[in-house]
Formats: sequence, C-alpha cells, structure tokens
Amino acid sequence: MLRRLATLLLLLPLFAQGAELRVAVASNFAHTLEQIVTAYESDTGHRVRVSTGSTGALYTQIQHGAPYDLFFAADVERPKLLEQNDKIVAGSRTTYAIGQLALWQRQGKPSSESLIHWQNKLAIANPRIAPYGYAADQVLTALKIKQQFHGRLVTGANILQAYQYVDSGNVDAGLVALSQLKAANIPAEQYWLVPHKLYHPLEQQAVVLKRSSHPKLAQEFLDYIEQQQQLLSSAGYQTQ
Repeated sequence: MLRRLATLLLLLPLFAQGAELRVAVASNFAHTLEQIVTAYESDTGHRVRVSTGSTGALYTQIQHGAPYDLFFAADVERPKLLEQNDKIVAGSRTTYAIGQLALWQRQGKPSSESLIHWQNKLAIANPRIAPYGYAADQVLTALKIKQQFHGRLVTGANILQAYQYVDSGNVDAGLVALSQLKAANIPAEQYWLVPHKLYHPLEQQAVVLKRSSHPKLAQEFLDYIEQQQQLLSSAGYQTQ
C-alpha cells in the first residue's frame, strides 16, 4: 500500500501538468508580455507560447485559421473586426494598455524641432499594417513634414524592425514605441516623447478567440494581465 501511494505521489506532477495557451502579440508589447508570462507560469503552472508580429499580419493569420487562444493587438480596429466577424468569445474584447510614441535619436537633442529639421533617414513601422507606423505617419502629417521625408523613410514590417534599424546604427533616428526604449534602458535624453495631440490614441485591445482550446483559461490570463497596472506603467504604457 505504501509503495503504491509513493508511486501515485511521483505521478501527481504528470497528472497536474498545466495547459498551454497560444498567444499572438503585437511587437511593441512582446517584451512586457514576456515578463508577465514568466510570473504567470511560475504562479499557475500553465504554459504560454507567444508569437510576435505586426497587428495587421497577426490579424491576417487569425483570419486564415491560425490556432491562437488570445490576440493582443496594438489597436482597436482589428479586435473590433474579429468581434464583428464572430471570431471572439463574447464580452472578451478589452483595452489592456495605451501605447506611447517616441522619437529616438542617437545623436543630438531629440525634439519636435529636430524632427522638423531632420535631414537624414527616419525609421518607422509600416503604416498600412502596424498601428505604431500609422501613428508615426499621423505625426509627420500633423507637423506638415510628411512630404519632406519622401524617399527618406525606412519602413519596418513592424515596430520591432523599425526599432532594430536605429539600434543597429543603420538609421540614426526613428519613431518607435516608448516601451521599447524603456525595455532597453535607453537614456531619456536620447528620445522625445511625442505629444499625444499629434496622433490618435494608441489604444491596445486584446480578445479571447472563439477557436481557443482553453477559453476559460485564456480569459483568466487576460484578467491576470489587467492586474499588472504598475508593471505596465513602468514599461511605458498608459493604463486606464
């Protein structure tokens, strides 16, 4: 009897193995999500597999049947479209963070004036598929300098690639996510926080997808993230 009990105790961890969630996340939020995932996995025993890309590219994958449980977008538009197409769990669409855009300039003092008079190339994310790229385009339009950057914009497939262009030294400046600069401990004197009045709010929403294998667990993970307000704020996001 004791031997059988000992065997059962050894097998308990196998029986109690956590489930695995598959999460699609916009590039700007990837680093912050990794921090949250580490704590979540430690707290719960569940696993989270993360796929990163531009919001537009991930949305297209989901439309074509990609097997994700959750989608963390960098905008409101795509989660709304998924809701309208009956692809999400009812009531799951929620705003988890509000992003902020910054001008990262490796040399000189970054400001609105430095951007207006910038003579070199500028890195941005693709405005057609990346919300941070669309916001960057709005900034250039609001400052009435979009035309002068014709032929000098280096466009990344997503905000991570735009950041990497500057980080590698291939481009001297870029409009990137504040969260990326915070994650890399970039000194504040190297970037200018773009005033919110120059672009539409980067409200970022998440949804639980209807094809999820673990919809209840996915919602619990979403609730877990919404409890991390202090971490989100320190990571460069506005919170509600």
